[in-house]
Amino acid sequence: MSLTHVVLTSGRSLDLSELRFSSTYGGMLEGYPCKPVNDMKIKGLVRTAEQAAPSIPVHLVPPPREYPDQYSGAFGPVEVLPTVACVGDFHSTPLDRDLDPVLYRSALTIIWFQPTPYVPSGCDAEEALREVPWEELARDYEL
Repeated sequence: MSLTHVVLTSGRSLDLSELRFSSTYGGMLEGYPCKPVNDMKIKGLVRTAEQAAPSIPVHLVPPPREYPDQYSGAFGPVEVLPTVACVGDFHSTPLDRDLDPVLYRSALTIIWFQPTPYVPSGCDAEEALREVPWEELARDYEL
């Protein structure tokens, strides 16, 4: 049973079976949001997702990066990502039309960032999430 359904701009319907939220800057004790910190956070999310399910491909939706002021510290200018990091396990019908849709599904783990902790649903998901090229990135598997 899925948590919700997301409809891609291509019209493909995805089932969201697992969703993990984390605060983008939760636990940051010192320093400030900047490109090196953000890149480490992103790499950590991707690595964790790849290790959690090695047979399922992982895709990062490139997050928007904001530069709110002119401050530049030792690690460069302040660079801010949206406040919530999301890792979702999505499933859909098989990519290969010759496969039996009762026995096969396609899967992709998607990482994206959003401003608030809400579960994407239908066509109300972040636009960048809805534009994921599923046919190019997902992989078929047998149930």
